[in-house]
Parts: sequence; structure tokens; C-alpha cells
Amino acid sequence: MSRPAPSPIYTLRGAGGPLNTLYFRCHRGDTPFLFSGSGKGTIHMWNLNNRRTEKTVEGHSGSSVIWVSTLQSTDTLISQGRDMQVYLWDLSEGRSEVVDSVWTGSVGFCQCSLLETSHGTCLLAFAGQQTEEIKVIELPSKAPVCTLMPDAKLGMVMCIKLWQPDSGPGPLLLAGYEDGSLLLWDVTQRSKLSQTKAHPEPVMCMTFDTERLRGISGSSEKKLSSWMLDEQNNLQLQDCVTLVNPGVSQLCIRGDGKLLASAGWDHRVRVFGWKKLRPLAVLQYHTDMVLSVAFSDHKDPRQRLLAAGSKDQRISLWSIYNEGADTG
Repeated sequence: MSRPAPSPIYTLRGAGGPLNTLYFRCHRGDTPFLFSGSGKGTIHMWNLNNRRTEKTVEGHSGSSVIWVSTLQSTDTLISQGRDMQVYLWDLSEGRSEVVDSVWTGSVGFCQCSLLETSHGTCLLAFAGQQTEEIKVIELPSKAPVCTLMPDAKLGMVMCIKLWQPDSGPGPLLLAGYEDGSLLLWDVTQRSKLSQTKAHPEPVMCMTFDTERLRGISGSSEKKLSSWMLDEQNNLQLQDCVTLVNPGVSQLCIRGDGKLLASAGWDHRVRVFGWKKLRPLAVLQYHTDMVLSVAFSDHKDPRQRLLAAGSKDQRISLWSIYNEGADTG
């Protein structure tokens, strides 16, 4: 007998616009927070203990907020908007002030990627002004690190992921492009390491497991494409996951590497076991496209949550597969 379909443990309302991006911060201090960025230019900081808004920030002149994150070492919030600006906010001691900004020049939807390198410094990668261009800068100095441009015409940069491998001198960057290609870049050498064609359509989203060197990407089609990096840093295509309905907005792997969640254009969140990509659950609550998914970073695994943000202006929070369940 199959399990009954799960329901959200609670929902958050009042964002006032489509929820393009979600980001948890639950491992610092006593209060767990969820940050959300809306299509109306508003950032909400939700207190997950009382399930209310702790703070609301308006910062991108009403333009859609497409990415939010925080620096782990400080009370700094980073937000990216369709106004081509990245803002750094000081949230310490009740403040919400813009302390710096970066102009990206990009009109697309590509979310930034952040990599903290050493105490007080980090790298920020973003799509640049030219179609295929990716720029990497250092923060807080804003010193340029490199510009990455492919030789061939691949169309717009759709998604990027910076990370620091365990072996090797410098960071690497994965990028998905409009023509369906995935490229792996060496940031230090400013060179392309490998390339593969993951989709016939634009790569709408991707996520990457830096421990297992496996990734998965989604598009407007009815499949997810998984891939891996071999020892020579070559991208190798692996299994595909066939979806019931086409279109994925975002993908997210849980911190323990056991679960994968997808945000579907069909209003559903799908949960898979990350190891074998076995379908585990279909989460139905939203009445419009799901635009964002995120797993919480609670220290206690029993408290872990999955959040989904939708075009219906609501956030659903779910507690699933937390007690050592077989996820495959």
C-alpha cells in the first residue's frame, strides 16, 4: 500500500510576488532564517521559529530579485536583481543598509555563484554584459579575477556554479548555456577544461555535488540530464531522468547528498534519491509554477526542511526523509 501524499508542515504568505529564489541560514545563532527574493523586488527574512517576517528589504528599484545568499563569516546579505545590480547588505544589529554594489551588465536570468575562499574574502561569478561572458571578481575588493568567454557561439549564460576542488590549485566553474552545452572552466588558468551537450534546449538550471563530482541539469524538456567529472576533469554524460511533465526551474541537492529536489513548471516539487535518481515523492500544493527549491542547513538532521517558492506567491515548507529513511 502506497504512502499518502505528504502535506507541507506550514506555508509562508505575504511575499507579494513570485518567489524566484530561496536561501536558508539555520546554523548560526538560535534563530533559523529563510531568505526569499520576489519578482516585485522584495527580500523577506523569515523567522522559522515564529513563522513570521523578521525583516523586509526593498533594494532593486522594484526589479525582480533572482538570487540571494549570505556570507557565512559576517552578517552580510547579497542580492541580485534584474536591474543588473548585485547589492551587499549589512544586517548586523538590526540594520539593513546597502554597503556596496556590483554592476553586472547582464539582462538575463543567470544567478550569481559565490565561493568563500578565506576569512573575509570570497569570489563572485556572474554573467557579464556580452552574451557568452562570465566575470569573476573578488569581494570585498571587487578586484577582477578573470573573464571567461567560449570560442564558439553558445548563446546566453543560463546558470553557473563556482567551487574549490579538494585537489588542484584553484577554483573551477561550471556553466550552462543557451544551446544546451555545459562547460567546465579553470578560473585560475582562465581556460576551458571540458565541454558536453547536455540538452537540446537551454540549460535552465543545474546543481553539482562537489564531494561526489556529480551534477544534474534541467531544461524546458521532459528530462533531467545527469553527468559527472572524471579524474581528468572531463564532463561525462550519465543517466537521464524522464519527467511526467516538461520544464524545471531549479534543482537542489540536500547537504548530506541523499536527496535531490526539482522545482517543476507543472506546479509540483519532485524528490529523488540522489544516489540512483529513484523517484521518491511528488509534493503537490502550489497552484502555479514552482520557481525555487532549497534544503535547510540545520545542524540537527531531524530538523531539516525543504522549501519551495512558487509563482503563486507562496512558500511551502516540508519535512521529508529526515529519519534515516532509505532514499536509494
